[in-house]
Amino acid sequence: MTKISGIQTILAAGILALAGTGNALAQTELRWGHVYESQSPYHEWAEWAAKTLEERTDGRFSIEVFPASSLGKQTDLAEGLELGTVDIIYDGQFFAGRRYGPMAIGSAPFMFRDFAHWQAYRDSDLFLDLSEGYANATGDDVAGLVYYGQRHVTSNNEIQTPADMEGMKIRVPNASLYKMFPEAVGANATPMAFSEVYLGLQQGVVDAQENPLPTIQFKRFHEVQSHITLTGHITDALLTIVAGRLSDSMSAEDYSTLMAVLKEAAEGASADIRTSELELVDWFREQGTTVNEVDRAPFRAAVADDLNGPQVSWDRDTFERLQALQ
Repeated sequence: MTKISGIQTILAAGILALAGTGNALAQTELRWGHVYESQSPYHEWAEWAAKTLEERTDGRFSIEVFPASSLGKQTDLAEGLELGTVDIIYDGQFFAGRRYGPMAIGSAPFMFRDFAHWQAYRDSDLFLDLSEGYANATGDDVAGLVYYGQRHVTSNNEIQTPADMEGMKIRVPNASLYKMFPEAVGANATPMAFSEVYLGLQQGVVDAQENPLPTIQFKRFHEVQSHITLTGHITDALLTIVAGRLSDSMSAEDYSTLMAVLKEAAEGASADIRTSELELVDWFREQGTTVNEVDRAPFRAAVADDLNGPQVSWDRDTFERLQALQ
């Protein structure tokens, strides 16, 4: 190799290195924080969205996903949207309702007849209207609705009717809509940090708790509770929320791509949770847990008047539009 060709080779390598550095600097990395474990479908589909967004924007944008509360608790993440410390989060509908009241309706007990009714809501003009209202109120955008599952009661005694829950101390999230059902049937709704529930059940601090079947399995509550009663009292979901400031910093095309990818991820996670939910009844029975199927009508009747009571954050028209969905 001549001296000149050697210099040319070095210069060419330097140009390529600088080009690579330029591409790296040009890429914008978004931050997605959530409170769910890395083994959960919520995290797995967030990682899928990160990879897919990078592919579809030709590397202009990437996402780093932070699971298991590594960027803070749920309230910290919601505040982070405004502070600029996080760009995308999962948020519960009730908690989103603190920013825009009507959005909480999806977390109310017995608001949905079944999974098909929930799907109809997810795909409805009503949900689009609520999402637009949320965006107008907060400045942030709703990219998708992620199925969380039907919430059921675990306990160490058989439950067949609402009367069987009277006086029961049941752990619930610290939110009025999650307290509504237990209080309507005479139970003692007891807020407790999620991380403390297993020990609380084991030590008898609380008698029962309520969560979807995938969560009951993952947190191993069946190890300290002998019964699961399929009350299905809340058909719950998470919202994928995007900081509205991103629409100002991204091109219209790239922002549209981001929203489309997040919606696809929400649908993928929802399908996985639904499949798991259907399979787990038999799995729990194989583990020796008693799984009770009950007539839900008396439980639903107990809360019926509360769903349009003075404490709710939606109006009667929104309630009736949701109930009319097929």
